[in-house]
Amino acid sequence: RVHGDTWLAHMSTTASAKIAILDAGSQYAKVIDRRVRELCVHSEILPMDTPVATLNEFSGVIISGGPQSVYGAEAPKYCPELFSGCTKPILGICYGMQLMNYALGGVVAGGGVREDGQFEIRISSDVSRECPLFSGLGTSTTVLLTHGDSVRELAPDFEVTAVSAEGLVAAIAHKHKPIFGVQFHPEVDLTVDGTAMLRNFVCGVVGAAADFTPASRKDTAIAHIRARVGSDQTVLVLVSGGVDSTVCAALLAEALGPARVLGLHVDSGFMRKDESAQVMRALEALGVELMVANAAETFAQATTTVDGRATVPLCDAVAPEEKRKIIGDTFMRVTDATLAARGLDPAKVILAQGTLRPDLIESASSLATKGGAAAVIKTHHNDTALVRQLRALGRIVEPLADYHKDEVRALGIALGLAPALVWRQPFPGPGLAIRVLCAREPYCPPNKEHMEARLEEIMADAPGLSAVVLPSQTVGVQGDGRTYAALVGLFSDAASASEIDWTTALSLARKIPTRVHGVNRVVFVFGPRVSSRDYVPSITPTVLSADVLDQLREADAAVNEVLWERELVRKLSQVPVILFPVNFGLAGARSVCIRTFITNDFMTGVPAVPGSSMLPFDALDEMVTRICARTPGVARVCFDLTAKPPGTTEWE
Repeated sequence: RVHGDTWLAHMSTTASAKIAILDAGSQYAKVIDRRVRELCVHSEILPMDTPVATLNEFSGVIISGGPQSVYGAEAPKYCPELFSGCTKPILGICYGMQLMNYALGGVVAGGGVREDGQFEIRISSDVSRECPLFSGLGTSTTVLLTHGDSVRELAPDFEVTAVSAEGLVAAIAHKHKPIFGVQFHPEVDLTVDGTAMLRNFVCGVVGAAADFTPASRKDTAIAHIRARVGSDQTVLVLVSGGVDSTVCAALLAEALGPARVLGLHVDSGFMRKDESAQVMRALEALGVELMVANAAETFAQATTTVDGRATVPLCDAVAPEEKRKIIGDTFMRVTDATLAARGLDPAKVILAQGTLRPDLIESASSLATKGGAAAVIKTHHNDTALVRQLRALGRIVEPLADYHKDEVRALGIALGLAPALVWRQPFPGPGLAIRVLCAREPYCPPNKEHMEARLEEIMADAPGLSAVVLPSQTVGVQGDGRTYAALVGLFSDAASASEIDWTTALSLARKIPTRVHGVNRVVFVFGPRVSSRDYVPSITPTVLSADVLDQLREADAAVNEVLWERELVRKLSQVPVILFPVNFGLAGARSVCIRTFITNDFMTGVPAVPGSSMLPFDALDEMVTRICARTPGVARVCFDLTAKPPGTTEWE
C-alpha cells in the first residue's frame, strides 16, 4: 500500500528502472548510489540543479544530504519545478527532506539541540496512511542523525511519520503524492534498517525491478587502467604499505604486466615501526620493482603555498589542514625528484595512487561530488591542490577512486593477495604526522563556562563518572560539515577496564556532542579521577620533531602487538593510536589515545565496546599497560568513545 490511492500505479514493476540521485554536497551521495546498485537497480548521481525534464526520464529521485542550510545564501541551487513538475516518486534525505519541506511552504530552522550519531526514532502510528518507507519495521528503529537544522513547521499536506527521542521531526510524507523525507541517513551502516527502507522506496514505491547487474570490480578497474595508460607509458605507483596502495599495485601489474610498473615507497619519516621493511616484502611478492626514497629531512623542512601564502616548515606547523597540504604536495615533489634521478621522461610516466572514494569525498573533490557544495572535512594527501593539477594534466591514474575500503578488500581477495595483506590495519598516507596533535598552547573554547555548566547537568545522572573539557581540539564531521572542536574526557575511580561502566560512558559519548555545542569527541581517561573543579588545563608544546614521532611510534607498536597476539586485527576495522599534548600537570609529558574503530565503508563507524568479542577487557588492559611501560613521557592513556559522526576516524 502506497501513500495515496492515486499513486498505486507506482507499485507496478518497472524493468530496467533508473534512480536519479541529486547531490546536494553530501558526504554520503556515493554511498546512496552504492546502496541502490546493491539492490540491483541502476542509479546515477546528478547535479542538484538538474532540470525536471531530465529527472522525469528516470523512475524515481533521491535528494542527498548536504552541509548547507536550506535558507542560507550558500544553499545549492535546484530546479524551481523540482517538487511541482517532477512526476516521479521523490525521497529526500537529511538536507533533501528539509529542502522539500522548505520549498513547499514549511519552516526549517537551526538552534537548539543538535543530533549527531546513532539515535532511536519512533515510527508514528497516528498518520492518515501507513508510510511505505517503514513497512515491516515495527514501531521504532535505530538511525544515524547528523544535523543542526530541523523541520519546525510542516508544509501543507505533509505529516510527520517518525520522531526522534528529542521530539524532533525524523521523517515526513506527503498525504497524497509519493514524496517522502527522512532526517536521518538510511544509506549508512549505522542506520540499522536503512537497506530495508531504501528497498521499500526503490522496489516498493518506485516499483523498480532488481535486474541491474553491476560490472565486475576487477574487470572495471583493469579496463580503466588500460584506457588511461598509453602503450608506451610506464606507471609509477606510490605505495605506503596499506591495503589500498597494495591492491592498486596488484591491479596495475595484472593490467599492464609487472615490467611496466615501478613502485615508489616514500619514507617520509612518519612511518610506523619497521613499516618500510614490510612494504618491500609486499611489493616483492607482486614482482613489482620497488624504489625507496628516504625523505624524512625533506618532509621536515618542507613548505607549500596555501591560499597564496607560504606556510611554515612542516616541522613547525600545528594546524591540521596545513600539515596535510604540506605533506601531500611534498609527496608529489619527491616523486618528481625520484623520476629525474632515475632519468625517466615525465611525459612517458604516469603516476598511480590508491585513492579511495572516502578520500575524495572528505577532501570535497569534484570527482566525488556532483553538487559542488561538499564541505572539506580534511585534505587527504592524495587530493591536494597540486595533485588536482596533475590529475587535470592526465598524469595520474586512480583505479580505486570509485570504491570504499570493504570493496577494495574484496578486490584484493579476487586478485589473490595474501590475507595478511588484505586485512592489514589501514594506515593513512601522511602517516604518524596526522596522529600527532600539534599545539603550542592550551586550547580554551570561547564558551567554556557554558560548556562546563552543560556538562555538569548531564553528568548529574552519572555519579560514577566525571567529565572535563580538555585543552585540545580534534577534527570532526557534524551535519555534513567539518568541525574543529573541543575534546571531553570522562574519568572514574576504576582500577581496570572491567570495572568501568562502559554502557554509561558510551551513552554519554553520544549525548555530550549533541547537548554541548563545541564538542565533537569524547574519550575515557584511564588513571585517577579528575573533576572540572580541580582540573588545571595544561599541555606540553608539541610539533613534528623526531623525539615526538618516536614516542608515538613506540606506543603504536605496543598496541599493534596486542592486536596481532589477540587476533583482533581482522575484527577491528582500524585502530589509530594518537599522541596529543595534554599532560595532566606532568611537565613534558603527553597523552596517548587508542581508537578501536568498526566500519565497513569508513564513511561512518562506531567504537568497539570494551568487554565484547571485538575488544576483551584483558586486551584493552594489556594495551594500556604496554604503552605505559614502553613509552617514556606518557601522562595518561585514553580510549576514544566517539562514533563517526561526530568524530572523524582520525583525529586530524
